[in-house]
Amino acid sequence: MAGTLSSVHFHAIPDVILSNIFSLITDIRTRNSMSLVCVKWHLIERSTRTSLTLRGNIRDLFLLPTCFRAVTDLDLSFLSPWGHPIFDFSSNPKLLAQLIRRAFPSVASLTVYARNPSTLQLLAPQWPCLSKVKLVRWHQRSPTAPGSEFVALFEHNSSLAWLDLSHFYCWTEDLPPALEAYPSIAASLTHLNILTHSSAEGFKSHELLAISAAGPNLRELLATCVFDHRFIGFVGDETLLCLASNCPRLSILHLVDTGSLSDARGDPDDDGYTSEDARISHATLADMFAGLPLLEELVLDVCHNVRDTWPAVEVLNSKCPRLKSLKLGQFHGICRGIDARPDGIALCSRLESLSIKNSADLTDSCLIAISLGCPRLAKFEVQGCKKITEMGMNKLASILQKTLIDVKISGCKHLNAVCSLRALEPIQDQIQRLHIDCVWENVEQFGGGPSVSGESADRRYFPSEKRGGIWEETSSRKKSKNFNGNGNEHSSRTWARLEFLSLWIPVGELLTPLKLSGLEDCPVLEEIKIKVEGDCRHRPRPTNAFGLSTLACYHRLWKMSLNCGAAIGFALTAPSGLADLSPWERFYLKGIGNLNLTELDYWPPQDTDVNQRSLTLPAAGLLAQCGRLRKLFIHGTANEHFMMFLLKIPTLRDVQLREDYYPAPENDTCTEMRIDSCSRFEDALNRRRIPD
Repeated sequence: MAGTLSSVHFHAIPDVILSNIFSLITDIRTRNSMSLVCVKWHLIERSTRTSLTLRGNIRDLFLLPTCFRAVTDLDLSFLSPWGHPIFDFSSNPKLLAQLIRRAFPSVASLTVYARNPSTLQLLAPQWPCLSKVKLVRWHQRSPTAPGSEFVALFEHNSSLAWLDLSHFYCWTEDLPPALEAYPSIAASLTHLNILTHSSAEGFKSHELLAISAAGPNLRELLATCVFDHRFIGFVGDETLLCLASNCPRLSILHLVDTGSLSDARGDPDDDGYTSEDARISHATLADMFAGLPLLEELVLDVCHNVRDTWPAVEVLNSKCPRLKSLKLGQFHGICRGIDARPDGIALCSRLESLSIKNSADLTDSCLIAISLGCPRLAKFEVQGCKKITEMGMNKLASILQKTLIDVKISGCKHLNAVCSLRALEPIQDQIQRLHIDCVWENVEQFGGGPSVSGESADRRYFPSEKRGGIWEETSSRKKSKNFNGNGNEHSSRTWARLEFLSLWIPVGELLTPLKLSGLEDCPVLEEIKIKVEGDCRHRPRPTNAFGLSTLACYHRLWKMSLNCGAAIGFALTAPSGLADLSPWERFYLKGIGNLNLTELDYWPPQDTDVNQRSLTLPAAGLLAQCGRLRKLFIHGTANEHFMMFLLKIPTLRDVQLREDYYPAPENDTCTEMRIDSCSRFEDALNRRRIPD
């Protein structure tokens, strides 16, 4: 038997089985490595690849791959130079479109940056059987021929069922006439995402009704709208009832007010109620839920008060038996939590994901009732809830410790970083994804030693509690007590399965206290996302470093998203005594070279007055110190000679400048990255020998 097994070679496996094995592998680098083993493996890998993203320069037609004949999902939105029309570089655009179709004949799902209507006019006829399309555009809409992109798409794709416009800037009045002009296309649509992030305007009531009336077979509808009754076309009772009547087969429904997309943080000292109430009644909500029996995922982020909603929310449990995911924004009274009997949202026992945003009267008792009534929760988010405390979150985590693996705690007045982490101690050995706010209470400076007030860093980040007139350490602190070799006490808490960490931090604050707050031991942490928000213009000039080097303790960290796009400052010149964005970028990026990152997304700080988000010289020099970086996306612009610094990174393969903020710069200025500059940088990048 042993001799027989030893004579079997891997190549003896039939090609059909080998193809199935290759099809199960999704990691791109792994597939590319497998294709280099031998000619047979190369052919099998290429023939089983079904998804592909092109990032090359469209002018280099000789580099257009022709071996991916089985690709059904094609992404052309990353082509270089990013954001420029694909066919503007070609002397024969029709021929180029045909070459792309010949290289990828099996495409059924297409993603493309459609800066002008000609892109879809040339591409749409090449694949008449497209079923899924995602359009991307951050540049301003062409004032001529409104909605011509949709006309070009609908004319040639009769089987379109899935349309994503979430990152496509257009006017809200462009889409309804196009759907009404092509009723067969509208009737075939099952997924429509108009949750636009590039526009501050939401769809008006009559536009939503026209879209839903044209698409009665929609199963997934995601839309931005206006719930403020002071605006013409606001969404109220009549709109919600008509939506449910027009699209009774909906399984996913997201209705989000435009004010929620900005993700602006409220004042932690206000009472949580807005000045205006939404025109949504309890009876309407109940009737709406009753009209959508197939609902599985619901988002209602209203941004205006909907009060005493527990009776309407209870209807979800009886009328929507398939509901598994729920997000409510500015809904008050969703759970009373006044006795042992569950009510309101606590009756939705089948929920697996729950997000509660800006609920002014949510209390610890409500959290306990929710955890007892919703025992299947795997994901729980709470944002902007001012009355919940560490005790309530700790009880919720204790009750749901067998299921809860994804938690977000943001904008809650009584839950700073330390309190949030202490509250999650019951699930710290199983949680996989976590978001907290980096709010360091009573800390003005952080260093290795005592603070200005003389307190030790350990005491400042692990405050005591007063019980019976005697100051004692909290129980969670006692549990984490250990001693190092010198006999000094330190904290030791292991987050054994934490893979993703998201952080919000106000501008000017340091990241350094993160380890002492209780996140010093995360052995499998692979990805971290940091968002910095605030106004730099009235802050003193930064002197130390933000603290990225402290993340070196996470040895498996390979992917980072550092978003400073919400940090506002002076782009070029600052008044006397104030700093422009250059020292601020040095402050935030200093120490990034100490991390073993392979992928980085970076949003530079911006000057909103001139709509400029550009990489500065210190930032380019610090990014060049990331010695293992393979993929770098800079969400802004840069000078060409700054980009040349990045050629010092030996492993760098994929670099892109993405102006994915609205409005994206229409014309390249004399100092920013131009098309020719981008091409010269890419040529220099491709001429290098990459180690692996």
